[in-house]
Amino acid sequence: MKILVTGAAGFIGSHVTRRLIADGHEVVGIDNLNDYYDVNLKLARLALLEPLSGFSFHKLDLIDREGMSALFAAGKFERVIHLAAQAGVRYSLTNPHTYIDSNVTGTLNVLEGCRHHGVQHLVFASTSSVYGMNTNMPFSPHRGVDHPLSLYASTKRAGELMAHNYAALFGLPVTALRFFTVYGPWGRPDMALFLFTRNILAGKPIDVFNNGHHKRDFTFVADIAEGVVRACYQIASPNAEWDGNHPDPATSKAPFRIYNIGNNAPVDLSRYIEVLEDALGIKAERNLLPMQLGDVPDTYADVEDLMRDVGYKPATPVEQGVRAFVEWYRGYYRDSRILSA
Repeated sequence: MKILVTGAAGFIGSHVTRRLIADGHEVVGIDNLNDYYDVNLKLARLALLEPLSGFSFHKLDLIDREGMSALFAAGKFERVIHLAAQAGVRYSLTNPHTYIDSNVTGTLNVLEGCRHHGVQHLVFASTSSVYGMNTNMPFSPHRGVDHPLSLYASTKRAGELMAHNYAALFGLPVTALRFFTVYGPWGRPDMALFLFTRNILAGKPIDVFNNGHHKRDFTFVADIAEGVVRACYQIASPNAEWDGNHPDPATSKAPFRIYNIGNNAPVDLSRYIEVLEDALGIKAERNLLPMQLGDVPDTYADVEDLMRDVGYKPATPVEQGVRAFVEWYRGYYRDSRILSA
């Protein structure tokens, strides 16, 4: 198939792209290569993709309405995997307009492209952050998510709602995937594992919020990529048993589905740090801090639906995944004591 991947130079996008190419598909990747974090890392991911047969890349911003329209008109894509977004909970507290531009307006431009150019299936990246103030564990897509704690989460929820709108009005099949704390090689420098590794190797303390009492459903990026690709292959269909008197938020009488995609095995943040210390062979100095604004104490994904419908099965324990990240990090920076800005 010919598949468009937005955010192809991103952490998850680059892994998904490699996985699709391994399956023999033609992949067109787009990314705006913004400077939210080190652009050199994005370029390095792209450098691994560009030699691959079947891959082509366009530097393009989601909010470029004319550019996106031209891309879809020329591309004749059969499937679209929409991973590009302005990420980060903390950044949304100080840069809210960026999130509306990228995650709302940008997603609208993707939906319009799919609607007008015969895309068979759109897979859209949402986030576990939409669960917000919910504390009923594990988080289930069959329960409501009306109390987000960050604008980032709100924009992702807006994307889900807009996607359902297009599924219901125009028959566009859409699958929304709520990602749970993705980590692994080629990860983002603003994420905890990267920050911890950088500071520990530099002999600096690490900031541990909520005094280390967080639990997270840490999910290895290769498991995420496998799940995304499997979801792409399984075109969303209407739920024949959907009842408007008792509406199921995860399905619809339209061709629309919401799934969690996580490890289904929460790990204490303190344990996660211990695993990293073992992989590095260095003990961390921990700077214990209160909960950050916009954060949630725990996450835990109910992934039963995704396992049943597409055969998704997370297979990477944190011990293995963190070791893989550390090996990548040391290799990428060559001298592990010389750190990127």
